[in-house]
Amino acid sequence: MPPAELRRRWRAGEEVALLDVREEGPYSLSHPFFAVSLPLSQIELRILDLIPRLTAPIVVYDDGEGYAARAVPRIRALGYSDVSILDGGLAGYARFGEVFRDVNVPSKAFGELVEAVRHTPSLSADEAKALIETESNLVVLDARRFEEYRTMSIPRGVSVPGGELAFRAREIAPSAETTIIVNCAGRTRSIIGTQSLINAGLPNRIYALRNGTIGWTLAGHQVERGKAARFLDRPQTSYAAALADAKAWAERVGVKLLDRAAFERLRAEQDQRTLYCLDVRTPEEYATSHPDGFVSAPGGQLVQATDEWVGIRGARLVLFDDDGVRARMTASWLVQMGWDASIVGPDVVAPSESGLRAARRPAVPDIGAAAIGADEFAAHPSAWTIVDLTRSPAYTTGHIPGAHFVLASRFAEDLAKLPGDGAIVLTSEDGAEAALALPDARTATARDVRVLVGGTRAWTASSRELDRDHLSWISEPDDVYKRPYEGTDNAAQAMQAYIDWELQLVAQLANDSVSNFHVV
Repeated sequence: MPPAELRRRWRAGEEVALLDVREEGPYSLSHPFFAVSLPLSQIELRILDLIPRLTAPIVVYDDGEGYAARAVPRIRALGYSDVSILDGGLAGYARFGEVFRDVNVPSKAFGELVEAVRHTPSLSADEAKALIETESNLVVLDARRFEEYRTMSIPRGVSVPGGELAFRAREIAPSAETTIIVNCAGRTRSIIGTQSLINAGLPNRIYALRNGTIGWTLAGHQVERGKAARFLDRPQTSYAAALADAKAWAERVGVKLLDRAAFERLRAEQDQRTLYCLDVRTPEEYATSHPDGFVSAPGGQLVQATDEWVGIRGARLVLFDDDGVRARMTASWLVQMGWDASIVGPDVVAPSESGLRAARRPAVPDIGAAAIGADEFAAHPSAWTIVDLTRSPAYTTGHIPGAHFVLASRFAEDLAKLPGDGAIVLTSEDGAEAALALPDARTATARDVRVLVGGTRAWTASSRELDRDHLSWISEPDDVYKRPYEGTDNAAQAMQAYIDWELQLVAQLANDSVSNFHVV
């Protein structure tokens, strides 16, 4: 597909998925605006959820490594019928449109546009610290995922993920005189969270913490670790006001409320127009009960990282909640981001399922005589050369003793670097990725290749320990981009560079001109 045609489809709002089949590290350095990261080695594990319609148009690309040509038959083998390669790859595209750094770029660029258009109020780290230390009638709402909040937070912070803010903030700050500070790790969720509360009609003084915990840290202030303050109670006295204001704002933006007939019509058309059904409540609520066919996508994260759930630009999105506030507020942002987003409630799709939904995957192939059990492997570990295909952070956290880190996409170059000349045993988290990688491994080496049944999980299930001290990087561990806004060990230079990058996104967005964003 020519880059100009891809860009035409984006501007026209037509359905198309653009998949970058390199590893996430190279992807984070340069990619087109709506490109979704799906490394070659992860295709079978993730594509069925990312692209649920088998007839949807899919375009793949690389930067000359040859991954795209290898990806096409693998995607077609899963039943997808409209798969093409981007003409000229990344370099060819760069002659027609902007290329962007980092990950979740559309969401982050949108957040910067919101601040530019709405003049979202914010405080510097020093200004926020002074208020936190002197103002008693103040609350700090941390809009990140709870796991990020527990890793580090600012003083007085309470975990209220972004999609929950308009639903819960009035209950946490019932007085209009209470000052509210919304923070995240960088900029986007602070901006979107603050503006959500303003859009939802709260009369309070509301500020984003400018540059989030990054700005706080760069200013020399200390973060807190291991905090667990959460607000999970369903609002009572403030609910009626929250619902009325959410309805008014959603109507102003153009969010559609579907009745049962309209929703069933979308479902009946999902073979011709892709449909994503997303439950925007908390993961805990989803696990307790959710509508059949809906995926857990907490509202704040869905706005922050839409491409982690939705692989097809131009698709339809239907959001569910059981309160009428969270789905409306989340959909209001998605509509402004150019998505066809609607909402439904329990009167249309009653929650009938429980538990967390497993990722959709093809059946694991029968590996026959290549299978080796954990007991057989453990009886003679020195007889095998074990290769771990999990993502590099998981490998670092713990791996089978003696395991070497290799990326399946780089078998052709890297299996030859392994020590010894005996049989190779492939493992992965649960063995599925290893089984799927077996044919490529056999093509890349003359050595016998086996697969550990059940993967590393089977090893630990027998009370065997993992090694955390000895690392063997056969492949370069660029499979996961280290986000400079997560964790507590980020270099100041990397954090500052990230903020500087975010601040120039509006200009780059305007120069690229394919977003279809419109801030109300």
